[in-house]
Amino acid sequence: MNKAILIVEDDPFVALMLEGYLDALDYRVAAVAESVPAALDQIASRDLDAAIVDVHLANGETSGPVAEALRAADVPFLVTTGSLTAIDDPALAGAELIAKPFTLERFASALAALWPAPASL
Repeated sequence: MNKAILIVEDDPFVALMLEGYLDALDYRVAAVAESVPAALDQIASRDLDAAIVDVHLANGETSGPVAEALRAADVPFLVTTGSLTAIDDPALAGAELIAKPFTLERFASALAALWPAPASL
């Protein structure tokens, strides 16, 4: 598989767990970004296959601008959150959402959903 995945996560422990999950599933970590500006730089400078985007980042940042940049670059993404409150940022609407904590199996399923199998004839 070895698709390049951007991780947008401000918690270093969660980012490390995500790196381990991606490695176990044979994906490649393209980069880890802890803030909106860092994520936007990575999106602009890398060839990405997908991204994992935490809703709430440090210093009160939310990842809406990251989602907008990913959509503009036609990069699929899934959204993670530790909050079960409604996500009211329209930039995140329609994205696959997984609540923390999640299992490797749930994570693998969410990632696989980013690249649906082509319909058979």
